[in-house]
Amino acid sequence: MRNRLLWSGGALAAFVLLTAAFGPIVVGRDPTAQDILARTRPPSAQHPFGTDRLGRDVFARVVYGARIALLTGGVVAAASLAAGLVIGTFTAYYGGRVDSLLMRGIDVFMSFPGILVAISVMAVLGQGLRNMILALVLVQIPRLVWVVRAAALQVRERDFVQAMRAVGARDGYIMWRHIVPNCLAPVVVQVSLSFVEAVRTEATLSFLGLGVPPPAPSWGNMLDDGRVFLQTAPWMILFPAGALALTILGMSLLGDGLRDALDPKLRTQ
Repeated sequence: MRNRLLWSGGALAAFVLLTAAFGPIVVGRDPTAQDILARTRPPSAQHPFGTDRLGRDVFARVVYGARIALLTGGVVAAASLAAGLVIGTFTAYYGGRVDSLLMRGIDVFMSFPGILVAISVMAVLGQGLRNMILALVLVQIPRLVWVVRAAALQVRERDFVQAMRAVGARDGYIMWRHIVPNCLAPVVVQVSLSFVEAVRTEATLSFLGLGVPPPAPSWGNMLDDGRVFLQTAPWMILFPAGALALTILGMSLLGDGLRDALDPKLRTQ
């Protein structure tokens, strides 16, 4: 295969996506159903991933947790991409004082750790999936703006863009027909990173009790539940941790593979 990263990442991402889409049909269990008589049981034919401290099926919770992870990552990546393309392209194309002030503000914003910003926003908005997604979008938009603007500044000075200006082409046509398509390689990589960062931060916030509230099956709150049972019931933490790692690995490889496919000059040596 000419692009192993793309195929490997695509296969892992497709597996996680199909699991989230059709897994609940196969599982046939309520991820929040409790069975006190079956607490912390090891993996078996009845419970492939074992049960947790409340007797809930870990396999069902891992599968349903994939939905929350992919929903969070997908919405955050899409929203930040849309805002980043619009803001980054406009500021790069027109420049001026607004561009300078905006980028200085973004530089200051990006000097703070993303997780700290997300925690601060969640502390104001409160717990919940919707508020968490909003917080993560606010964290990721400046990163997309920075990447889009940097790429658009280079494309803006190319001869074909200057030629379009010389013949009187409209600014909107130049930006969306010529500049944006030539910025895709670095933008695709950043979008995949935004997806990965959103999934990881969602798990972190849920682990800290600031994200998805129990008993919803988030991988983060599953890790929180399982940490005190690491020695006596390690499956409670190993399976959600493995699912989280698999998702992050798949999307990272997919992003690198798409980057290589779109711009071979950026291929990792």
